[in-house]
Amino acid sequence: MSQDDQSQTRGLQRNRPEDVGALATKVISVLRDRQVVGRDGARQFVLDHLMRAILSRTAFDPALVFDEMRGHRLTHDEIIDLYIPQASCMLGESWVADDIGFADVTVGALRLQALLSEANGQMQIDLSPDDSRLRVLVLLPQGEQHFLGTSVVAAQLRRMGCEVSVSFDESMGCLQARLLEESPNLVMISCARVETLETAAETVHTIRTSSIVQPVIALGGGVLDDAEDLKDQTGVDIVTSIAKDAVAFCSKSGTAPTSR
Repeated sequence: MSQDDQSQTRGLQRNRPEDVGALATKVISVLRDRQVVGRDGARQFVLDHLMRAILSRTAFDPALVFDEMRGHRLTHDEIIDLYIPQASCMLGESWVADDIGFADVTVGALRLQALLSEANGQMQIDLSPDDSRLRVLVLLPQGEQHFLGTSVVAAQLRRMGCEVSVSFDESMGCLQARLLEESPNLVMISCARVETLETAAETVHTIRTSSIVQPVIALGGGVLDDAEDLKDQTGVDIVTSIAKDAVAFCSKSGTAPTSR
């Protein structure tokens, strides 16, 4: 009888109100930390998890990481448009702060590119040729290397129903041949550095003189934060890094193909 009483007492001690309260407080604290919203609406807990994955010294499995992010109830769009770009920004900031080396940045960017490819591959997008689709050329000029941001924009445009091709670091001669073959309605040029604005202006001139049908030319990228009067400097039609704004400009200007 006394043993049963002692057992009952120990059970009560393990479940004292103050113990339950402390556990509840800890659980609430953990849940609160997981829900902290940081950059542009990204949940910091998920963003931190992604950063650990792309900077890990172990093998990186993009399919596994994608499934883990989907497990946090993220949509394909959120992973592509929000978390991958924000992780890329954090890589750059960590490098500038000397927290990681250039090799880490390179590997991290390649892993984010692999994650982007995985996310794109798991989306059901109709990419069949259609004359009513807006034809878009996403272009990274010579001297620029931020291919990840360009790939994200291309993915956004495809989800909007556009027919998209991508040009990375092509010579002006190759670009001329591409323009004659593809006849894009919209060319989106991505420029990250002020130092490459002259090349961007030369690229715009090549587009203007090589296209049979004049496309709308948009300029976006990090340079928008570092320079002014970009339309005058480069000769583009619109300055924006937002894909839907460039597409809307095409529709207003009458450059977009008419749906049948």
